[in-house]
Parts: sequence; C-alpha cells; structure tokens
Amino acid sequence: MKQETLPPITITTVDYARLAWIANAGINGQSYTVAEMLADELDRAMVAAPGTIRPDIVTMYSDVEYRDEVTGDVRRATLVYPGEEDLDAKRISVLTPVGAALIGLSEGQTMEWLGPTGGRRKITVQRVRFQPQRMAGLDA
Repeated sequence: MKQETLPPITITTVDYARLAWIANAGINGQSYTVAEMLADELDRAMVAAPGTIRPDIVTMYSDVEYRDEVTGDVRRATLVYPGEEDLDAKRISVLTPVGAALIGLSEGQTMEWLGPTGGRRKITVQRVRFQPQRMAGLDA
C-alpha cells in the first residue's frame, strides 16, 4: 500500500511509547510481520496527549465497531495489548493485522492492507463506542 493512500492516524503519547516497544521487540528480520505493520503505522502517526485525543479515535482499550469491507460483516471488539486477547470476550490484540489497522483510526476512516496470503483486507471504523483514554485524561 502506498504511503500517500493511507488515512491519517492519531495515537496517544502513552500508546505510542508502549506500542513502539512491542513493535520493535516483534520485528525479527524475516518476512513482513504484523510487528512491522504496527511499526509502519507508528512511523506515520500524529502523536497527541491522552487528554486531548478526540473521542472518535481508536486508542488502546477502545470498544470499537468496524466493518470488514471484504465480507460486509460488522464486528465489535476491544483493542488490547498482546497477551490480553480473548476472542470469546471480543478482545483483539494490537499485534494482529486487524488490531494494527485499527489503532489510531477515527470513525469513518478505512484502512486497507495485504493479508498474509496476499489477499486484500479492508476495514472501516463505524463507531468508537468507548474510549477510556480521553475520558480519564490518561492511558487506561
């Protein structure tokens, strides 16, 4: 995906610091990994203080509703750190392709990328139902 076609994203300072560490720890020099996808997202992100981030932006621990533009399915999930994921509870890790695509997007934005088998993936944020960082003024 060309850099100029990607939607602008915003990430909080606290999320940025934690996610940069996770992305750097996960890059292993082999084929393009989700950690590298996350690192690429961080490289292009605008970074903002947690208390100033708009409530319609996906941050860590946001409860988000998104549409899979390939299947048409609308899904709801909470974005969490690796090790906190639980599919039954609809908690997805930021270190998955969908999680890395969601971080920093705002309502109405679409992200497209190539999946591990070469097929196109595309999601659109429908609604950020809950975003703890802005409400608390700090990271959740």
